Amino acid sequence: MGKYTFTGKAAVSVAAIAALTLTGCASVGGGGDDNNGGGGDSSASAQSGGVVSVAETNAFTGANPGYVKTNLDINGKIATATREGFYYVDPEQKIQPNEGFGTYKKVSDDPLTVEYELKDPKWSDGNAVDKADLMLWWAINSGYYNDKSESGNAGASYFSIAGSTDILGKTDKPEFSDDGKKMTLTYKQPQADWEIAFTADQDLQPAHVVAQKAGMSEDELLKVLEDEPKGDPAKPKERPELTKIAKSWDTSFNFTEMPSDESVLVSNGPYKIAAIDKGNSITLKRNENYNGEHEGKLDEITVRFIGDATAQIQALRNGEVDVMAPGNVNKDTKDQVSGIDNAQVLEGDQLAYDHVDLNFGANVFKDKNVREAFLKTIPRQQIVDQLIKPVKEDAAPLNSQIFVSSQGEPYEKAVENNDAKNLYGEVDIDGAKKLLDGKTPTVRILYNNENPLRVDSFQLIKESAEKAGFKVQDLGDPNWSEKLSDGDYEASLFGWVSPGVGTEALSQIFKTGGGGNYTKYSNSEVDKLTDEARSNLDENARVEQMTEIDKHLFDDGYGLPLFQSPGFFAVSDKVDGVQYQPNQRGAFWNVWEWSRK
Repeated sequence: MGKYTFTGKAAVSVAAIAALTLTGCASVGGGGDDNNGGGGDSSASAQSGGVVSVAETNAFTGANPGYVKTNLDINGKIATATREGFYYVDPEQKIQPNEGFGTYKKVSDDPLTVEYELKDPKWSDGNAVDKADLMLWWAINSGYYNDKSESGNAGASYFSIAGSTDILGKTDKPEFSDDGKKMTLTYKQPQADWEIAFTADQDLQPAHVVAQKAGMSEDELLKVLEDEPKGDPAKPKERPELTKIAKSWDTSFNFTEMPSDESVLVSNGPYKIAAIDKGNSITLKRNENYNGEHEGKLDEITVRFIGDATAQIQALRNGEVDVMAPGNVNKDTKDQVSGIDNAQVLEGDQLAYDHVDLNFGANVFKDKNVREAFLKTIPRQQIVDQLIKPVKEDAAPLNSQIFVSSQGEPYEKAVENNDAKNLYGEVDIDGAKKLLDGKTPTVRILYNNENPLRVDSFQLIKESAEKAGFKVQDLGDPNWSEKLSDGDYEASLFGWVSPGVGTEALSQIFKTGGGGNYTKYSNSEVDKLTDEARSNLDENARVEQMTEIDKHLFDDGYGLPLFQSPGFFAVSDKVDGVQYQPNQRGAFWNVWEWSRK
């Protein structure tokens, strides 16, 4: 991914960062971009119809990846097949308009005004994607109605989104044409990310289903959204109908098996959910009512949840799966996959990184000395040497929370500015003991204990930290992602994976109250720089602001990045159309182009 900035709900500049998605895996592959062409475009040998089976590491937990507790990579991949909107992101991390869904254009710079127009998209149950869908989509991402008081004792923040409301929060309530197909948004100030304000596979949900689950009609839902005034935290008030709508969006699409009410399975993408075998697989079938430009070629796609890389390899070798995306790859795994005659390996840098975050809401880490002491014990070089270098010889510890090492100059400038190498370049047990001054704090670490890479990382961190006097407790849990927002831990070990475009991650993760700010981190200067960067149209100036944010994160003892994750797919030669994609959607980014030979 060399030239792309990493971080983030995931433009395409060196300062690109959007909303990040949790990744239950840290894909460890190797090599560079030599094989990133993948299965290539569908050829004359490809045919319409057929079934393709995919092995993914994590189990599906819900059809709303925009919700804070189901913001997982696998949920987003399924949403990519079942949702579409005004654009998509290609493997070069460039924004591609999707005119089969609708069009958008900037009609004014001062004030920034953007016009959206639906073509004629439909949901799989025959309902049109309409004004209510657009209005709900905007409401979710704008935070327009939020009126939670500063004390938190009154009012509410509606819609529990994993990202932030910083882009659409700068807009007035939308204006619509008489037929409801054209929506115009006016911004109060410039926004660098205006083009990606609406993310279909993160936040778009059918308004008519949300309304039904809230106990009202779609027209009634629309009327509530149109009539309710902007939230005022100084004068919060009860909004029972809006509360029902927000709760419906938050909870209606969370399921791990086939729901009794299958209205929540409705799709506007090329495929729709047809079956779920809890914890084992999910089956997608072609959406017969799809009328966009990305009609699926396959009859069916089965996604099998296989956490063990060896089992994925065996399934690929036996023809039980056609595409595999293992969460953990060692040298033996690479060698085995390379030895399968009828499979092609796709690999390259991934827009993902593993990290340890400290919980500022935990009593033990309210003391900066204790935070710094713990970070001094994290054996990042040992983790890279033992777990990553065997499959990527040039791997090194990541020394920025904002940029990735393969990015070059911006990364090097950030590292020079944040002093990460001097602060935490080497394990410093004596320095940690000095900061602890005889204290023996308990640190409970939350992580995915079904991921071997995370298990090994945890053990190395535990062994090192205990040398300095810390008591490290194992909070490993298969349901780790659902517990992140609860805050009942001192530290967390997981990965972020980016959509590859935009600056959403700045607000999502590091800004006070951000949807992915699980650690309750708060720095007024970081908040200020984030707002300035997201409104800054000057790329160089924006990079400087991001570099300053990075320095604050290290100065405050926010946590430590561990390593940038390489990516690794394998594809059977019986399948066409699969291409390497470094962002959070992986191979699924162009699922409509997949075909069976």
